[in-house]
Amino acid sequence: MSTVLITGTSAGIGLETAVVLARAGHSVYATMRNLERGAVLRGVVEKEALPISIVKMDVDSDESVDEATSAIRTRAGCIDVLVNNAGVNGPEKNTTEISSWEWDEVLDINLKGSFFCSREAIKKMLSQTKTPYSSNYSIINISSVHQTTPMPLAVPYAASKGGMEMLTKTLALEVADKGIRINAIAPGAIATMMNIDILQDEKKKKEEENKIPMHRIGEPSEIAKVAVFLASADASYITGATFYVDGGLTLVS
Repeated sequence: MSTVLITGTSAGIGLETAVVLARAGHSVYATMRNLERGAVLRGVVEKEALPISIVKMDVDSDESVDEATSAIRTRAGCIDVLVNNAGVNGPEKNTTEISSWEWDEVLDINLKGSFFCSREAIKKMLSQTKTPYSSNYSIINISSVHQTTPMPLAVPYAASKGGMEMLTKTLALEVADKGIRINAIAPGAIATMMNIDILQDEKKKKEEENKIPMHRIGEPSEIAKVAVFLASADASYITGATFYVDGGLTLVS
């Protein structure tokens, strides 16, 4: 099966996607910037004997991304799939209160980090020996419904995800004839630590669920299963697309 590099795997969607991809038979390199936060993933790996290696990488550091991707390529011999999952919510503030460093932190991790990782993965994919034009390589960007739906008090976050939509489309067009497919997944409300304030407050949780046509908050595994599809040959004729996995939220937003 494929060699997969996935970013931001210490919790939530990233952790679940790493596990589901490994269970599907892929060899997974799960990256995070703080290895101490990898205890949960390490526990799952040990319990199930999954083919997952945990690697340190800061996605907003050009040097760190180059070093980690090169080491993975050397160790595995190839990088077939990249999942750009690392991301942060950023401050919940009015625009007039947002500092330049708060803006930079969100854009650096969410958007610039996805660019850095995509750039290095594409370099390595183009230098590998699989048959050209076979669509064997896949890059999957974990975006958000807020790449198209405005989100009050979250200008940096929404801007970063809007940028990710165009990053996905532009890169997909650039490498469409080179056997590399690039697509995005746009989750809605998902039960992760990013939404812990909603999940722990029954009133807020009910209000959120009432906004969603399916009347429930999604699970990380429901995002991971779409990533497995996009990483596979079953998605061989799909590129430049965004898959909204949101319980119908964007239908009413």
